[in-house]
Amino acid sequence: MRHFWAFLFLLVPILGVLTFLLAPYYNHAFPRDISEQGHVIDQLFMFILSLTGIIFVGTEVCLFYFMWKYNGQSNAEPVKYSHGSHTLEVVWTILPAVTLLFIAIYQMNAWADAKMRRPNVPVTAEVTGRQFNWDVRYPGPDGELHTPDDIVRVDGDIHFPSGEEVLLSIKSADVLHSFFLPNLRIKQDVVPGMQQYMWFKCREPKEVVDIVCAELCGWGHYKMSGRATFEPRAEFNAWLKEKAAEQNVRQVAQAKEEKKEEKK
Repeated sequence: MRHFWAFLFLLVPILGVLTFLLAPYYNHAFPRDISEQGHVIDQLFMFILSLTGIIFVGTEVCLFYFMWKYNGQSNAEPVKYSHGSHTLEVVWTILPAVTLLFIAIYQMNAWADAKMRRPNVPVTAEVTGRQFNWDVRYPGPDGELHTPDDIVRVDGDIHFPSGEEVLLSIKSADVLHSFFLPNLRIKQDVVPGMQQYMWFKCREPKEVVDIVCAELCGWGHYKMSGRATFEPRAEFNAWLKEKAAEQNVRQVAQAKEEKKEEKK
C-alpha cells in the first residue's frame, strides 16, 4: 500500500479528537467538581486543551499531506534541497512565544486565587504526609494547634466543614508528597522542611471524596490514599467531639498500662 504511513499518521488526530469527544459519555472525563472555584480551573484547562488541540490537528494534517504528496513510491520527482527561510523561522518562534505569554497572563487570576490569595480564616487542620499515610491534626477547644487538646487522626479518615473556607497547613515528615483532591481541583506538593498552605470551599452540603498522593513517594505510593468527608459545621463539630472523646479514652487506657508496666 503506497500511502500506508500517511493514513496511519492521519489516524492520530482522528482518534485523538474522538477520544476527547467520547470520554464524557463513558465516564472518563473530569471527576465531578464540588468546589466553588473549580469551574475556573476547568475552563482554563479546556481553553488550553482547545488551543493546543487545534494546533495539534493542523500539524498532523500537514504531516499527512506531505507524506501523501512526497511519497517515494509514487513521486518520481528528484529531491530538492532548501536552506530554509529566516522569515518562517522568525514567525514560528514568535507565534509560540506570544501564545505562551497570552496563556501566562490569562491564568494569572486563577493562580492567584488558588495559590496566593490566602483566606483570612483560622487553620482548620494540619496535614502531614508520611510514607505512606496522611496524618491530620485538628485544633482542640482552645483553637490552637500543637497543644495538649489537639485531635490527631492517622486512619486517613479526614473531615472538613462544607460551605465555608477550609485552610490547611501542609507539611512532610520524610519525602516529597502531593496532597490532591481531584473533586475540588486543588493540589499541593508537600516539600520536606517547608510549611505550606492550601485552601478550598466545598459547595455541596454533604460529600465524600478521594484523597490521593500525586507524587511518587516510594514503594507504597499506591496505598497513600484517604477519604475526605465534607459535612455541615454542626455535624463536623459533633464528629470532632466524638473523636476527641475516643482519643481521651485511649490516652487514659495507655496511661494505666504504662503505670502497670512501671510497677512490674
